[in-house]
Amino acid sequence: MDRTDLRSALLRLASNHLWTYDYRTADLFDALPTATVDQHPFVAVRALTDDQLDGVDDAFVTAVGERLSELDAVEATAVTSPDVVYYSPEFGISDVVPQYSGGLGILAGDHLKSVSDLEINLGAVGLFYRHGFFRQYLDGGKQAERIETYQADDFGFADTGIVVEVPIAGRRVDAKVWKMDVGRVPLLLLDTDLPQNTPHDRAITDQLYGGDRLHRLEQELVLGVGGARAVEAIGWNPGVHHSNEGHAGFLAIELLDRARRTGAATLADAVAAVRPHVLFTTHTPVPAGIDRFDHDLIGVHLQHWADAWGDPLADVLALGPDPDDDETFNMAALCLEVASKANGVSKLHGEVSRELFADVRGGSGIVSVTNGVHARTWVSPALQDLFDDRLGVGWSLGHADAWGRIGEVDDDAIVGARAADKAPLTELLAERSGAKLDPDALVIGFARRFATYKRANLLLRHPDVLAALLADDDRPIHILFAGKAHPADQPGKGLIQQVVAYGATSDANGRFSFIPDYDIAVARALYFGCDVWLNNPVRPREASGTSGEKA
Repeated sequence: MDRTDLRSALLRLASNHLWTYDYRTADLFDALPTATVDQHPFVAVRALTDDQLDGVDDAFVTAVGERLSELDAVEATAVTSPDVVYYSPEFGISDVVPQYSGGLGILAGDHLKSVSDLEINLGAVGLFYRHGFFRQYLDGGKQAERIETYQADDFGFADTGIVVEVPIAGRRVDAKVWKMDVGRVPLLLLDTDLPQNTPHDRAITDQLYGGDRLHRLEQELVLGVGGARAVEAIGWNPGVHHSNEGHAGFLAIELLDRARRTGAATLADAVAAVRPHVLFTTHTPVPAGIDRFDHDLIGVHLQHWADAWGDPLADVLALGPDPDDDETFNMAALCLEVASKANGVSKLHGEVSRELFADVRGGSGIVSVTNGVHARTWVSPALQDLFDDRLGVGWSLGHADAWGRIGEVDDDAIVGARAADKAPLTELLAERSGAKLDPDALVIGFARRFATYKRANLLLRHPDVLAALLADDDRPIHILFAGKAHPADQPGKGLIQQVVAYGATSDANGRFSFIPDYDIAVARALYFGCDVWLNNPVRPREASGTSGEKA
């Protein structure tokens, strides 16, 4: 590669988020003199001076050329007209693209990466949140939150030039459409922070899972209705629209509207026409996890479509019947009503979901498709190199012939890779918690959302036993915690306070630590460095438990 093309090559590599799971490309960005923690590489490349570019050695230029050739091969088969479009309110692609909260978003991000690797013809739709999800810090041993602001052009997103209109309670809200590339997969992100919108409407896509019920409803209208309109506007004509949870369920309203405008004489006819083109994945095993809206609130918004179709509002509201409350609109029920197929995310969760939605059309037919994880995102570089060398690159795609050779990998090679994997965790723990990780300790990890049913404080129920384990110098252990509680979840925040408080006691012996500001980077360090993964939710309230799969 010609050195004069270096800046443009680096910008291309940074713009396609293939680098988030190709550590060789990520290492190139980390080596830039402008690279900083928590910063997208697109910003680092953009900040490079000509002198800094001239100062890189020939080996770096050669490596960039090699990575660019690999990206060219990937983009040569990029999805341009997807058969399936996957809608989700959050996508966990990278810690430096903070458009995710927890498991739902991490799954969605892994979904796109895996689809890219497998060359499946899929596109995706989400929202672009100017403030992302909150950053966590500890204040007196308690969780505190801070909000940051992000710009789409700092992430290398492409401006599609498309703006879609979304009708919200009798007014027009415009949403700009950005495109984020994840390997072969295009992800469309809608953004209402536009000058032609009112201040209220500009803030619709301000923060993931922020605000009140009205704010959530408006976000979901932009995601579902606006998302389906963005798909049409960009020229996609998918055979299937897949809703990741009920948050994107209003895509059904847009599809029903198209059916009514193109010949469906009744609402029932429209549902029948749309149903073959909709899939629904439910993730929650408890009623509290389902989005519901009072009829008085949602009726004001659905009236637009009732008027357009000439149907009574009551008939439109009946698309989302809530099994427990006749005056509530249930988003999961809406999705089940219009979906041809629906799935839970594990065998047990499928059973629980069939029971939960037994009184809703389609509920008894919910099947299970167990969640998976994207191997190269969550397996350390050292182990990736080892597996690539001994098993062949097909291991990350689950190829049976590759895994059939796992017995040929000698123990010493695995132990050596695992020893190297602890270094990032040791550094992270010292930096954020001020704790020292004994290289001989058995490291036990617990990292996830601090919801009460996940029982982060279970170990504290037997303090004498725990103290004895932490005091044992002959068989040392170190227990690490990380995770956020929703800002409104006071019991969850209380769990964090309990864990942090115990870690400060003499009984903890410096071996019981909480790492603040849990994100993808922290998760990767924990997965790379932990020896045992702890997952002890109340059965059956954990739908899948993909954190254990990553470990």
